[in-house]
Amino acid sequence: MAAQPEGTPVWADAMFADPEGAEAFYGAVLGWTFGEAASEFGGYTQASKDGRAVAAIVPPPPGQEDRSAWVLYLATVDAEAAAERIRAAGGTLLMEPTKVGDLGSMALARDPAGVLFGVWQADRHRGFELRDAPGSYGWAEVFTRDTAAANSFFPQVFPYRVRKIVDDKVDYSVHTLGDTPALGVMGMGPDVPSQVAPFVSVYFVVDDCDAAAGRVAQAGGQLVFGPMTSPFGRFASFVDPQGAAFSLIDPGAAEGEPPSTVEVA
Repeated sequence: MAAQPEGTPVWADAMFADPEGAEAFYGAVLGWTFGEAASEFGGYTQASKDGRAVAAIVPPPPGQEDRSAWVLYLATVDAEAAAERIRAAGGTLLMEPTKVGDLGSMALARDPAGVLFGVWQADRHRGFELRDAPGSYGWAEVFTRDTAAANSFFPQVFPYRVRKIVDDKVDYSVHTLGDTPALGVMGMGPDVPSQVAPFVSVYFVVDDCDAAAGRVAQAGGQLVFGPMTSPFGRFASFVDPQGAAFSLIDPGAAEGEPPSTVEVA
């Protein structure tokens, strides 16, 4: 299999102080099943939907038990080179490029505004085995108070083109690889509490957003926004019982025409 283009979202994982609780929650909401925890990789546990890999969970290192969050990994053919571009663009490396057995190599970083993300150079582990289908990854958005910084930083690390939505009411841009949308960037408005740090919101696909929202509530998650219908689908955002933000979207329930965009970078 050919390597994914640089900057393609290829994987998502999250640290949970209570991995069994996370398995129960996401199993109930998204129908995930889980393999055996890999002790050689710190208890890393892969989640599957219909037998295909969709995400993973892992216990946090000592002292980081309160930092549950989903991390999006972007593809690279050379993790060392990507790390150098991250530094040159003003980002911060939290984990230098590290080989993960024969699975691949990874690094963790923050953009200049503090948004956490990862890079993944694939070897045996190619990333998502299922995406854009119920129970799997569908989209991701950088939520930040400095969209200008994000729209400058990420295209210096990956070959993104930036298209901004023409709408005075929303500060939203789409980073594309050629003509293919890869990543959204959303401005955090004044209604977002100041204590909420910038983050990447990972969207998982469902076939009925309202029914899925009901499952989230029943499993102990908290609704943050929605459900609402857009030209891209019906979606809602949540916080799971351990504090990790995520979103759900039903692309089949899209209504309306997509907004106009203009290329800015």
